[in-house]
Amino acid sequence: MKPFAPPLLLAALAVLLGGLSVSGCAPVAITAGTAVASAATEERGVEGVVSDTAIRTEINARWFGHDVDMFVAVQLEVVEGRVLLAGQVERPEHRLDAVRLAWKANGVKEVINEIRIAKGRGIDDYSRDGWITAQLRARILFDKEIASINYSIDCVGRVVYLMGIARSEAEHERVKAHARDIPYVKRVISHAILKGDERRKAG
Repeated sequence: MKPFAPPLLLAALAVLLGGLSVSGCAPVAITAGTAVASAATEERGVEGVVSDTAIRTEINARWFGHDVDMFVAVQLEVVEGRVLLAGQVERPEHRLDAVRLAWKANGVKEVINEIRIAKGRGIDDYSRDGWITAQLRARILFDKEIASINYSIDCVGRVVYLMGIARSEAEHERVKAHARDIPYVKRVISHAILKGDERRKAG
């Protein structure tokens, strides 16, 4: 990794502090320090986290400015410039527009389209998907053979979508096995890649 320059540290702190709602300087400093340290333990490092956060922010801004309904319906994960779109939209043009606008963001290397066209989800659907996501996050967090910080999880219509960087194929399989073992899960689709994958070296 390249030396960590002070300007990048300031950018990292700005990104990680954005959205924090706490009172007093000390709590903010502690929270920001913890967030930066946490990012540094990821396979993509702090630079990767900052870059991905910028991509996510730009895509969300483009979506929101284009169509609020589309913005609400589509879920977004970004890992080292690889963008995963998941969700359920009622209008086919929303699926196309979400992909088109995602590609316009600076730094995007790949867009993976898992958006489905179907009638909107109800409260029960959202609740169950949220419960599945929480269950999987807890399971991989407490599995000592998995670096859970390297994985992002989305669940739409009881289909689990994984994104991230696996340290090994064995670890990757453990994450997928945990997902399959959760009640109500219909399918597991993983777009996580291995630590040594050539796509990580692509500029």
